Amino acid sequence: MKVVILGAGVIGVTTAWFLNRKGLDVTVIDRQSGSALETSKANAGQISYGYSAPWAAPGIPFKAAKWLMQTHAPLAIMPSLKTEQWQWMSQMLRECTKSRYNRNKSRMLRLANYSKRSLAELKAETGIEYEGRQKGLLQIFRTEQQVKAAEKDTTALTDAGTHYALLDREGCIAREPALSPVSGKLVGGLYLPGDETGDCHLFTQNLARLCEAHGVTFSYGEDVQEIVCKHGKFDSIQTSFSRYKADYCVVAMGSFSRNMVKPLGISLPTYPVKGYSLTMALDNPDAAPQSTVMDETNKIALTRFNNRLRIAGTAELNGFDMSLSSTRRETIARVVRDLFPDAGNIDKADFWCGLRPMTPDGTPIIGETIPGLFLNTGHGTLGWTMACGSGKLVSDLVTGSKPDIEAGDFNLSRYLS
Repeated sequence: MKVVILGAGVIGVTTAWFLNRKGLDVTVIDRQSGSALETSKANAGQISYGYSAPWAAPGIPFKAAKWLMQTHAPLAIMPSLKTEQWQWMSQMLRECTKSRYNRNKSRMLRLANYSKRSLAELKAETGIEYEGRQKGLLQIFRTEQQVKAAEKDTTALTDAGTHYALLDREGCIAREPALSPVSGKLVGGLYLPGDETGDCHLFTQNLARLCEAHGVTFSYGEDVQEIVCKHGKFDSIQTSFSRYKADYCVVAMGSFSRNMVKPLGISLPTYPVKGYSLTMALDNPDAAPQSTVMDETNKIALTRFNNRLRIAGTAELNGFDMSLSSTRRETIARVVRDLFPDAGNIDKADFWCGLRPMTPDGTPIIGETIPGLFLNTGHGTLGWTMACGSGKLVSDLVTGSKPDIEAGDFNLSRYLS
């Protein structure tokens, strides 16, 4: 059986790997010159199983209104006349109830924990390198209110079997000694020992090479023009160069998936949420975090690679705009100066932005739509975290195998009821 995958980011490449291991003839098509050159290129570097939670949560509407009045806020909205933005925001606001938040978080943790097991299996089989570290994630709190909110939010972690520890100030310093000089700014933290870090770009490119070695074909530099369906089911892919006939197709084009399937009458409730990152060389490794530190107040993640620090965050609703905002740069840079001022020269850091495909409820959309046409998209900020689990899940759905986890509520049909 032949399958064509649209998109060579971390989602598309992991999907290719697991479908190839099932014995399928796999072709991956991407408009870029190589794998992981868009959203997967310079993301936060977190593999945050325990931190998997929807943005739509009780209290977010109030916080969002307050953030809009701030220059250096976690959220920025550039109002648009296009209905997609307002439709997505209204759908997200409906998800901000306690019951929906708990349901969505439980679903996300299910997929995240499955992805953890799937990545471990892949590493054991291949020995793939990606500057990975298994030292957990520390979410730091600057207010007692944040501590109390975290205490209330641990039920879902317990139910999902996710290990965690609520820490006081001293406990945070014990986990990340480089925070010692700024300990007075901390009140407490949540430590997730099962979370990991790693360079998503490096992982994806190395996995693409492994895929090629096992017979997967990558067609780079080709624009997908049309998904062709005949007699109510998938038939082929038309690109700028050729036509690809296949039994199945998996759409894994991130934020661009929505417009790709729209001509087929498929309405994807996703929106491109723009995020930024800075990558800084470490001049003083002892003054940097050992793993990932998540600043809850500013919603900024600081992730340690071997000799670099990746600082990422902010959410900007601005359509498909890819310009680099100096204001957003300063928003990220000021957190490094505040928490790890001696780690390196932030003024010399590489600045980047990417479009994260977000669903209103935070959960990706995985499953079949038109017969033969599958979706694997909408992972938002958790594509790196959920990639292996999502790819393995799709490989089971395509081949008709019974998935290892409940998969029905990841399907697009949840938005049609």
